[in-house]
Amino acid sequence: MLKHLFILIWNKRKQNFLFLSELLVSFLVIFAVFSFLVYYFQNYKKPLGFEYEKVWSIHFTNSVKIKNMDSLSMYYDNLRKTLKSLPQIEKVSFSGANIPYSNNNSTTGLTNNGKKYNRINNYRVENEYKDLWKMKLVEGRWYNEQDITSTYIPMVINESLKEEMFGKGPATGKLIGSLEDKIKWKVIGVTADMKANGDFYPAGPAIYAKVDTSAYRWMRNALIKVSPGADAAFESRLYKLLSGTLKNSNIEITHLTDMRKSKNEATIIPMIIFMIIAGFLMINVALGLFGVLWYNINKRRSEIGLRRAIGAGGKSVSYQLVYESLILATMSLTAGCFFAIQFPLLNVFDIPASVYLTAILLAMIFIYMLVFLCSLYPGKQAAAIHPAIALHEE
Repeated sequence: MLKHLFILIWNKRKQNFLFLSELLVSFLVIFAVFSFLVYYFQNYKKPLGFEYEKVWSIHFTNSVKIKNMDSLSMYYDNLRKTLKSLPQIEKVSFSGANIPYSNNNSTTGLTNNGKKYNRINNYRVENEYKDLWKMKLVEGRWYNEQDITSTYIPMVINESLKEEMFGKGPATGKLIGSLEDKIKWKVIGVTADMKANGDFYPAGPAIYAKVDTSAYRWMRNALIKVSPGADAAFESRLYKLLSGTLKNSNIEITHLTDMRKSKNEATIIPMIIFMIIAGFLMINVALGLFGVLWYNINKRRSEIGLRRAIGAGGKSVSYQLVYESLILATMSLTAGCFFAIQFPLLNVFDIPASVYLTAILLAMIFIYMLVFLCSLYPGKQAAAIHPAIALHEE
């Protein structure tokens, strides 16, 4: 049976070439769509790693002209006390510009045992940073006041960086260096990953470096955790207070809930547009497959009539057309899988291989279902052809 089907397919290879090309292009498009969907879904399932509700970001232009480091540190301590004096504010922490859900990035490079690690997210934090976000420690501890007297500079890293550098073993107490290996840090703690780029992206390797006095020269962001009673009226009072405290500064207050929504929308909307375009393409492909199969039936009426005349049943004729379509789909998918498998082998876009492999499997299932459904009705119509009428027309 299979040998006979392959002979029929080979004899009509010119007519089947368009069919194969359509399926190949469709498979590659569906593979791309499923790759995005699987990647985003896998990241979405991972825990967020922090709590963003009731956290506000205060961005201000640093107009402070104080040159003395001690005086500058005292100025920011007074600003912190001023904010904490408000009953609606529970936590205050100054930080770098790359706060969660912002479009700011700060990366650095590190070494461990001579091996270099690049593109590591670098967060500049204070002691209250962890409690403000309610970050979870999976190993070691967070910064405290005793770290000032440490022999080595203390450093907190996240789980992703720990796995890259130290695998499944402990990281606390290990030393890591700068790219030039001139500076050494001692790992004192490991935090759970924070998905700072939105719900659909991984956290990536990160370090949480404690700010020193000199950092206040360029620090222009304050994070505050407010109580549930903080409303728009309080935000207005807070803005007026900051305007009077930070003279000649442009002040912007943003809610992390709004920043998270905007960040996720920036990911979801392009994906929806891509899926709609792919959906229209699949509809056109389905109509094209249906039309090709219908055309083949009309061209093969004499062949079908002859088969029916020598005893072939209607189901047998219908199954033959379905099997032919599935064989053509298999041939096209074989070529498509050859191209698709290159993505996990070459580690394209630095995405886990499991994403591509799952996308290949889902794309194959989708194409098989599409071909099967498109061939059912033409196969049924072929089975209904009466042998005497078909042979008489011929």
